[in-house]
Amino acid sequence: MDITIRQETPAEYRATEALVNRAFGDESYSDPTEHVLVENLRESEAFIPELSLVALDSGERIVGHILLSRITIEDNGSAVDSLALAPMSVAPERQNQGVGTQLMRDALKRAGELGFSSVVVLGHPEYYAKFGFERVDHWDIHAPFEVPPEAFMVLELTAHALDKVQGGVVQYSPPFWEE
Repeated sequence: MDITIRQETPAEYRATEALVNRAFGDESYSDPTEHVLVENLRESEAFIPELSLVALDSGERIVGHILLSRITIEDNGSAVDSLALAPMSVAPERQNQGVGTQLMRDALKRAGELGFSSVVVLGHPEYYAKFGFERVDHWDIHAPFEVPPEAFMVLELTAHALDKVQGGVVQYSPPFWEE
């Protein structure tokens, strides 16, 4: 498979949003406003351009996108900076071909190189476990809303990065709360 992963450019924003909408449009777990979340995150202080990545096929068409944005995990007045992985999208016709795996590996590598120490995700436990994500309750970390415990996961990019937030609550950036 000939896929290139690189930072998304502003000229690609609309095409990326269309891809995100297509990828989530028919999913039963979607609300489907993930493309609006992407747009809103780009306009927020949580946005990290270097962690908004696209996957291009050999014809330079966008076939995947992943976005990691700033969040914090707070516990009794102390906070640890972290990242939220949301969303990750792969064109329906390219799913189950390794595009998502390439996006994930590249995004996590880049996040570590930029000095981030953890990533939180709400998603399919079987899929994200392949990359080392574990249930947040291992660290006694909680979501700010009701979620299935097996679907709320975190990955430490740096060992012991979450030791200070035992009992902490994930604080998502404002775009996660907008409609």
